[in-house]
Amino acid sequence: MPKNDLVADRRHTPGRGLWLLGPAMVAGVAYLDPGNVASNMTAGATFGYLLVWVVVLGNVMAWLIQYLSAKLGIVTGESLPQVLGRRIQRPWARRLYWVQAELVAMATDIAEVIGGAVALNLLFGVPLVWGGAITGVVSMLLLVVQSRRGARAFETVLIGLLLIIAAGFTFGLFFAPPDPAGVVEGLVPRFEGTNSVLLAASILGATIMPHAIYAHSALSRDRFAPGSPTAAADLEQARGISTLRLLRATRWDVTIALVVAGTVNLAILLLAAANLAGVDGTDSLEGAYAALRDGLGPVVATMFAVGLLASGLASTSVGAYAGAEIMHGLLRVRVPLLVRRLVTLIPALVILALGVDPTLALVLSQVVLSFGIPFALIPLVALTARRDLLGAHRNRPLTTAGGVLASVFLVTLNAVLLWLVFAGG
Repeated sequence: MPKNDLVADRRHTPGRGLWLLGPAMVAGVAYLDPGNVASNMTAGATFGYLLVWVVVLGNVMAWLIQYLSAKLGIVTGESLPQVLGRRIQRPWARRLYWVQAELVAMATDIAEVIGGAVALNLLFGVPLVWGGAITGVVSMLLLVVQSRRGARAFETVLIGLLLIIAAGFTFGLFFAPPDPAGVVEGLVPRFEGTNSVLLAASILGATIMPHAIYAHSALSRDRFAPGSPTAAADLEQARGISTLRLLRATRWDVTIALVVAGTVNLAILLLAAANLAGVDGTDSLEGAYAALRDGLGPVVATMFAVGLLASGLASTSVGAYAGAEIMHGLLRVRVPLLVRRLVTLIPALVILALGVDPTLALVLSQVVLSFGIPFALIPLVALTARRDLLGAHRNRPLTTAGGVLASVFLVTLNAVLLWLVFAGG
């Protein structure tokens, strides 16, 4: 590290360095969206503790992936879609890449709006279509905060919602803790038939979300990159802080965010495994809510619904932010966040109006996300390993090897899933 960087780093005490945290907490909201809830609840209720290892493994891989995304944004001053949009020279190739990324973003929106609609229905009896519309309107208000007040205000609101999500989904475990032996047994990797593989892919799609990979690089860019229109206040503080210090703070940021997200995701699965396994109707969010109400009382069920509502409201805002960044970076077209939020709200409202089972739609949306992971992850690992792009901050060989292993595992899981489903295995 250059001498000037060392001097600058000494001027900033650990306490003052807390303002560097935040982008990962916002990206971490994507790991606690209603799709996670549906996948983990269904996995716990259907297979008990069998897929505990999938949640843990997904969280470990997510740490590396989110750190690489943030590092790309900090070092290059560009988001992953921007870097890809600049490097993919052929317009048709760039548009095809955008199509798959856009489908992923739309699947994300569907999961998040439906989750918010179900929560409003459970809490207040609001019809699903109206609940979806309300969720969309509230998400627009959150995006107004981001566009008018900047990245820090947006982070503050979403971190507050994150705390509500954590409280809502972990509350029930204090009244009905899981079986320790079952949890330990669930750490052993294994499957039991096609449905368990489908749920594993769904959990991974909900845990390692492509739009979170795209969004985190943009969030870090907005906070710390020179020239970012929303980062002016932070840059005033960041002046003189080395890139190494920013990356060190980012590692802490990602660790805290994913410890929270991983703990909550595991709590959801364990709550279902301990209390809903074998109970009729628990393959849906409404059924799980009813079973929690009947088995553990209305307070636990209400806390669960409140967590689900906060999850839908927070994650749909992050999803819209990521979708706008995908379009801007790949198509070089900037669409206002509010306009994009309105357009992508339509598919979710149509699904609700058609009467499609909300939980089934949520789980399948997570499978779509799982198939979008390699298209975001493989370029991310490749780009962050390049000296000409990241210079001295490029990946170490061990880091790149970890990213390659994660990519191979996820692609293989998806291939096995396709074979099992279409070959009738």
